Amino acid sequence: MKKNILKLIAAMALIPALLAGCAASGNTAETTDAQAAGEDTSLQKVLDSGKFILGLDATFKPMGFTDENDNIVGFDIDVAQEVCNRLGVELVKQPIDWDTKEQDLDAGKIDCIWNGMSVNASRAEIMNLSEPYMENAMIFVVANGSPVASQADLNGKIVAVQAGSTAQDILRASGLTVEETALATNIECLQQLELNLVDAVFMDSVVANYEIAESGKDYVVLPDGLEAEQYAIGFRKNDSALRNKVQEILSEMKADGSLGEISTKWFGSDVTTVK
Repeated sequence: MKKNILKLIAAMALIPALLAGCAASGNTAETTDAQAAGEDTSLQKVLDSGKFILGLDATFKPMGFTDENDNIVGFDIDVAQEVCNRLGVELVKQPIDWDTKEQDLDAGKIDCIWNGMSVNASRAEIMNLSEPYMENAMIFVVANGSPVASQADLNGKIVAVQAGSTAQDILRASGLTVEETALATNIECLQQLELNLVDAVFMDSVVANYEIAESGKDYVVLPDGLEAEQYAIGFRKNDSALRNKVQEILSEMKADGSLGEISTKWFGSDVTTVK
């Protein structure tokens, strides 16, 4: 009888785990059924998995980058972390190749591209973009003492730019007769400038100004850039439920001041444009 009692106690101890497993299985089954019916399950899928996977170029200071302790930090990361806190899910920071970001998103490797991604027509066509959350400008950076003092001096010069970026598209469409050197990251572009292997770097002003301030490098921003831009978050084209929920939380953060606090931490003031 003693053995039977022990078996009964052991069996009862398994009941909560079995019930939890059934509930999780039920949620997954419901999500699968909804997907089969053509419903937008993007938000529910994140909630069910308990994870929100953010794709980024982990060298893009100060939006999202790897610090000296090998941690991925940045303005976008802090904002995304607060969004995940309010969703009740874990933020997973997934470094990606910026040149193939769209493929990673479509393949389901990530849930969004959130890393100072500029808005343009082609991205708006293939992604479900959030409302813009920050303004940016595209500028040229040269070494102090360079003979290049304006755009007019760039003709015939070598300009480094990040591959797969809107900066690359804008530079190619600018009409400037420059020799383009496309590299994987803006950091590599600036390194080439420091080694005198290129004459200028064409990049985001947000990144350039932060890098100049933090690194103490002797870089100069030319007075005439090319285009003003805006940053947005990119989701899969049909993932409106997830996109809209994140947008809703961003608006709440703007209203309660938490978004402004994060912006002030990284930029000295609230530079966000969220409504």
